Amino acid sequence: MNWKNYPYEFDGLSSYLQRIEEKKSRLDALRPLPAFAVAKLKESLNLEWTYNSNSIEGNTLTLRETKMVIEDGFTIKGKSLREHFEAVNHHDAIEFVEQLVSSQEPLTRRLICEVHGLVVQKIEKEFAGRFRNSGVRVSGANFVPPNALKVDALMEELIDWVNHSDHLDDIIRATIFHHRFVHIHPFFDGNGRTVRLIFNLLLMRRSYPPAIILKNDRKKYYDALNKANEGDYSKLVLLVCQALERSLDIYLSSLENTYEEYQEISKIVSEPSFPYGQEYISLLARQGKIDAFKEGKNWLTKKTAIKNYMETRSRKSRSKVLTIGEDFLE
Repeated sequence: MNWKNYPYEFDGLSSYLQRIEEKKSRLDALRPLPAFAVAKLKESLNLEWTYNSNSIEGNTLTLRETKMVIEDGFTIKGKSLREHFEAVNHHDAIEFVEQLVSSQEPLTRRLICEVHGLVVQKIEKEFAGRFRNSGVRVSGANFVPPNALKVDALMEELIDWVNHSDHLDDIIRATIFHHRFVHIHPFFDGNGRTVRLIFNLLLMRRSYPPAIILKNDRKKYYDALNKANEGDYSKLVLLVCQALERSLDIYLSSLENTYEEYQEISKIVSEPSFPYGQEYISLLARQGKIDAFKEGKNWLTKKTAIKNYMETRSRKSRSKVLTIGEDFLE
């Protein structure tokens, strides 16, 4: 499979991509967004972004502790100095990326290295903002990153591709970039944090909110990257869609005052008259078949989302039966 021309109309996800695009259109229709509301939303999401991205890489600060370190300058007892620096560094890197969103400058090696330099400042000064010059191994991955002598050329190829791939769906484009960056592994350390910042820069430049991969999805995330190494991007695209829809739902529910419509699946199915089980509805949520997003370990959705899916599924089933009957009569 040639990753440069990866198709984005594939089974099971095209309708999900369409739903996300519809939500983005709703958000765009609300622009210009209220400055105060956006500032509070960004503050909350950026904190989550820092906490989750660092946690995926092993940082043990809790969300509350991350907030205390970044906003109040507190030192958390029992936590390493490195973990404190990682929180502050990532927050600084987000601010830099947000400044780049409105810039017309294409993605360059220099910009990527500047983001990486912020991610590892005060931690890996010797290698901050510099591509690796020797081999590395990625624990738990099903691949070995390419020889260091190939990194420059591979990154130039990837950067050129992403700057000339407007024919691709925005989400697919950002997801492929995400995977290829991880596969090249251009830096000794900080690759994961850096790519999750850069791929969100690509999305945010297209007016999407950041797609925050959650700590609780860490195993699914690494499994999806390994699948992409084998040529199957579907799991990684699904995970990115879930992260992006969650952020869109947070924005829309806050701006449209509809957050209370979302409930935990366990609460919805516990109602005596509800005809479906929790396992089935949770599966639909994980597969992106219903409008749902994740908070911690719990999936939230709306009764109307479940009803709409079931009605659509029923119509498709009736249509299929009619088609089979017509074929038989012929």
